[in-house]
Order: sequence, then C-alpha cells, then structure tokens
Amino acid sequence: MSFSDRQATAVPSRATRHESFVAYDRFRFLKWAGAVVVFSIVLYIVDRPYGTRYGGTWAGYTLGTLGALLILWLTGFGLHKRGYGHERHRVAARLSAHVYLGLALLVVATLHTGFYFGWNIHTLAYALMCIVIASGVFGTVAYVRYPRLMTENRSGMTAQQMLGRIASLNEELRRSALPLDNRSAAVVERAVESNLIGGSAWQQLRGHYPNCATAAALVDMERVGEVAPELEEAHRRVRVLLTEKSTLLARTRRDVSYKALMDVWLYCHVPFTFALLAALLAHIISVFFLW
Repeated sequence: MSFSDRQATAVPSRATRHESFVAYDRFRFLKWAGAVVVFSIVLYIVDRPYGTRYGGTWAGYTLGTLGALLILWLTGFGLHKRGYGHERHRVAARLSAHVYLGLALLVVATLHTGFYFGWNIHTLAYALMCIVIASGVFGTVAYVRYPRLMTENRSGMTAQQMLGRIASLNEELRRSALPLDNRSAAVVERAVESNLIGGSAWQQLRGHYPNCATAAALVDMERVGEVAPELEEAHRRVRVLLTEKSTLLARTRRDVSYKALMDVWLYCHVPFTFALLAALLAHIISVFFLW
C-alpha cells in the first residue's frame, strides 16, 4: 500500500480545519441548533391533539416539514462540500452547521413521530436517519481525532519516507546477514521479502499482523545463544536493523489503520444516506397521496 505526499502533507491542514468547526464563530451553529430544538420541543408541548400525538397533526406536519428540509440540506452539503476545498473558512462554517443541525434533526424527527413506531415505511425512514446521523457522528470524531494521531505516529516523516526507509533497511539487512550461518541468513531473508502492510479491509482496521516475518526474525535472533566472536558484530547489527524495521512497520501499519478508520464510516454513511432519501420520498408520498 502506498500514499502520495499530497495526502501526507494534507493531514495537518485537515486536522486544523476539523478542530475549528466545533467552536466556529463562537458556537454560532450550536446556538442555531439549540434554537431549532427548543422550537420543536415547545411546538410538541403546545400541540393538544385528540388522542395521542402523531405525525399527522399540525405540529407533526410542521416538524416533519422542518425535518425533511434539514435532511435535504444536510445531504446537499455532503454532495457539494468538496467543491469548497479552497475556502477553508467556508468549509468550517458549513461543517459546523452540518454537525450541529444534524444532531438537532434527531430531536426534530423524533418529536415528529410522536414516539409512535411500527413496522412501516415511516419507521424505516426514521431508523435510516438514525443510522446516517450515528455514522456521521463517528466520521466527525474520526476526522478530529485521527489526523492528529497520524501526525504524532509519523514523528516528522511522511508515509512515503517511512516506506522508503523500510526498503533501505531491507537492503542493509541483506548485506549484514551475509556473514551469518545459513539458518539465520534464511530467517533474515524471509523478513526482507515479507513486508506486510495494508492487506484486507479488516487487517487495515485492526492493524494486527500476527504472521509478521520481521517480528519472528527478531525473536529468533534474540534467542540465539553464543555465537563465534567473528559473528558477534554481524548478529548485533542485524538485531539493530530488525528492531528499527519492526518499529517502522508498526508505525506504518498504524498509519494505514488510522486512514482506514477515517474512511470506513463513508461505506455506511453514503449508501444509507441514499436509502434515507428513498425512504423519505416514500414516506411523503404515502402520507399525502395514499392516506
């Protein structure tokens, strides 16, 4: 697996951007979201329908319309936000609104239902909305947390530089292992030829590689008993190189894992968003044309 320098250098600016949206403009959009929540709660309380509350009262229709508009606006933001990459200030504003109003939507939609749920398209739309919001929250946390961890993990290096150093260590290991006995040299050669990075999606997320040949070679070299005096320096040198390579592999795998965690939420968020739009349309049609 490889990364471009452009991706690596973009991490600090991304972290800055996503840290700034939380308190953007003195929590302007948090206040807006709070106002939406208060308005919805007041509307829910003052509505006195005959029987139980549900989405078909005047308050229910008002909350439903507000919720639908919020869903459409939030979806529009998700589709077009990449177009504002060159305007960091504007992106922070829209992202702040996206997060806080998205959380407010959960309150609006819940009150719209009147807490009445069943096995129907209306409850399906509500459940899909909850999944989309939950995945969005995870994505927001990921984009705040993991860029900082990636920067700390790289210790001033880019992903390309770490991979380049691993390749250099492999060449040094080959040269340093030449004086060793055949068995030790074969163990080192397996470590040189096997550089497990990336792999399946599950491996990337876990960052766990139990069959790492470098870790096995390091353990094997440390278990070696007494060696001939003329081979002591070669053994010491190989152990040092294996230790450095093992450390770099761990950091590179962690880097891949952080990147995977930043991306995996989209595989839930995007398809469920489109499913939500379809369910919302079916919900509206069933309410206004079939009932």
